[in-house]
Amino acid sequence: MSESVVALFESLVGAEPPHDAPVLFDTACVMGGSIAGLLAARVLSDHAREVVIVEPDDISAQAHSRPGVPQDQQVHTLLPAGRRWIERWLPGVSQEARDRGASLAGPDKQFVGYDDARQAPDGVDHQFLAIGRPLLETLVRDRVTALPNVSVLRAQATGLRYGGGAVTGVRFAGAGTGGEGERAEGVLTADFVVDAMGRSSRLSNWLGQDGYDQPRLERLEAPVNYATALFERRAKFPELEVATVLQLFTPQYPSGGVSVAAATAVEGQQWLVMLMGYGDNRPGRTIDAFRAHCAALPPVFNDATSGVVTRDVVTYHQAESRRRHFAGAERLPARLVSVGDAVASFNPVYGQGMSSAALHASCLASYLGSGADLDEAATEFFRLQQVVVDAAWAVSAGGDAARLDAENGTEVPEEVRQQRLAMAQIVGAALVDPEVSKAFNNVSYMLRHPGTLFDPVILAKAAAATEGAAAQ
Repeated sequence: MSESVVALFESLVGAEPPHDAPVLFDTACVMGGSIAGLLAARVLSDHAREVVIVEPDDISAQAHSRPGVPQDQQVHTLLPAGRRWIERWLPGVSQEARDRGASLAGPDKQFVGYDDARQAPDGVDHQFLAIGRPLLETLVRDRVTALPNVSVLRAQATGLRYGGGAVTGVRFAGAGTGGEGERAEGVLTADFVVDAMGRSSRLSNWLGQDGYDQPRLERLEAPVNYATALFERRAKFPELEVATVLQLFTPQYPSGGVSVAAATAVEGQQWLVMLMGYGDNRPGRTIDAFRAHCAALPPVFNDATSGVVTRDVVTYHQAESRRRHFAGAERLPARLVSVGDAVASFNPVYGQGMSSAALHASCLASYLGSGADLDEAATEFFRLQQVVVDAAWAVSAGGDAARLDAENGTEVPEEVRQQRLAMAQIVGAALVDPEVSKAFNNVSYMLRHPGTLFDPVILAKAAAATEGAAAQ
């Protein structure tokens, strides 16, 4: 692993907002108003006289689900890297979330188990934000749209306009911002455009239709089935606010198909509890089945689901992880970038989506502050972003690929087999060795690059712990 890639990833994680950002654009447009789009708009607000977010959903309601985010009723825990970076750009958002009832959970409030064993404490004050996705999106949106140069156009982006090899505008059609029944159709002239249209983004199709390269689409089968419900929170386990149990290397789980379970203490004095299974395993589709599964997990899950049901079971299915390789496209228009799930959407069980979106915004800030030639394709931006996507993909897709190969009996190259063996040893050692646990958490939480796990000291400790466990 290149030291420069590791260093670059960690510089993006640690980046601070610029103090004297140059104004580069009259108008910048962000297509999509979810977390990734909102954070991109916050970055652009320092560089444009006007930032317009084009979003088809009605986002005026406070802390409500919306069609454009079909997974927003499932568990969303903001990883330490994403929380830190969002906090840098929107200071005080974590405290505001707590004031609204969300939990900022440090190590003393967390339970993390792998294969039914609790992970060793790593001695680091990692802070998770346990919060309902609609509330987090509301807090971020309120702060971004309160900026004097940021506005929202309720419309659907339908294509791009070009001139001189660069994007010059966004075509749209939709509900508009005026009275009932008003139609807003036309072209929004823009000097810079961000695609934040999510997993179903049509940007690649537009580029192909308009004579540019379509980024290569990579797919990895990861059929995950979520079931999530809300319960009144009782005080039996006041010392816990985030609990997670994972079975990383086997698709089956003794409780009847549950591969991952998570419980987070969220706003409204509630437990948001999630069960996840792979493939044909669809755990907990009724409250009775949900509680039965949780009874076989650590006691906090049984307690979390024993309260009054405040929202029935909501399910979600995702068939695959996918990424679009913008960095490999040779011909793209200038003044155009893509962020968030529009670039890469991972198996959601790893919790990387929102943190990746935050780091994509960090890439955008670095690119705009670098003095890059904006009349050329945003090659440098996509290079930076690829470092972030590669790191997240290595964690989530690596685990999914190992599971699929094991299920299908696929022979893998010796180098891949050795890497997977090393990762299995690292996960096992993280249960007993604080130093390995710290290294593993730093990568899982997107604070450090996955390449740091293959430090000879960490590998030696992992091997020793495995040998010690085998000898017992």
